[in-house]
Amino acid sequence: MRIASGGVTDMGRVRTNNEDCYKIVEPLNLFVLSDGMGGEAHGEIASAMAVETVVKHCLDLETNPAARVIGAVQPSWNAQTKRLSTAVHLANESIFKSAEEQPEQHGMGATLTAAWIAGAKLSVAHVGDSRAYLLRGGTLLQLTRDHSLVAEQVRRGILTAAEAEESDMQSVLLRALGAQKEIEVDAEEHTLFPRDVLLLCSDGLTRVVTDPEIAGTLQAQTEPLRAAEKLVELANERGGPDNITVLIVRLEKDSNGWFSWLRGGAYKNQSSNGSAGGN
Repeated sequence: MRIASGGVTDMGRVRTNNEDCYKIVEPLNLFVLSDGMGGEAHGEIASAMAVETVVKHCLDLETNPAARVIGAVQPSWNAQTKRLSTAVHLANESIFKSAEEQPEQHGMGATLTAAWIAGAKLSVAHVGDSRAYLLRGGTLLQLTRDHSLVAEQVRRGILTAAEAEESDMQSVLLRALGAQKEIEVDAEEHTLFPRDVLLLCSDGLTRVVTDPEIAGTLQAQTEPLRAAEKLVELANERGGPDNITVLIVRLEKDSNGWFSWLRGGAYKNQSSNGSAGGN
């Protein structure tokens, strides 16, 4: 399959700084997004640290395939999923240690949502309330589960989804990188097909733009970067109350087959990133 991707981050209309950070590593088909928290510049530090730690550990797979695995893993997981889950654990350790050693960083943390595509297999690892979605056949499926107080209350039947959207407690996370020395990481694998569209986003999008609106935009705009820009524009039209980051990955059947894939090796060192978002 041929993979096209694009990402946009924006401060929004209310915040005075952007604590979101993302990176697209094209040679690996690795996509990482983090939403920092902690006030002043500390959220920016946490999110940047999370993204860079995950990217570095995943890039080291070829040179150090035997690196230790951290946290619970499923025997059926492939090497990429195990590596990605471990990378998120390492990001948590780095943020927690930095905040512990530097008092001014106390309380900083970050969400982390990462996707890694290897062939037709998608690996996803996640902590917090940034999200990963999959659009397939016109249906938008949320792949990740929000680790927030209101989301847990909805799952337990304490709140309705509508009540959760109006709650003043939406920003309260039950799980975030850096909050504790050890963290539980959600990780899973999915099989991808041509025409699938993957979306990673911070809650600055999902708090003001509905799932049907997201699906409609992804269907109407087939160029990933332009689709990401349109979603950010829509969030800002709704007041832009938080930082907004959107990464979109579109999969198409590669008409050139294996030769095109081989030729893609020439782009081994390409990557893109953006930073500038928070809870």
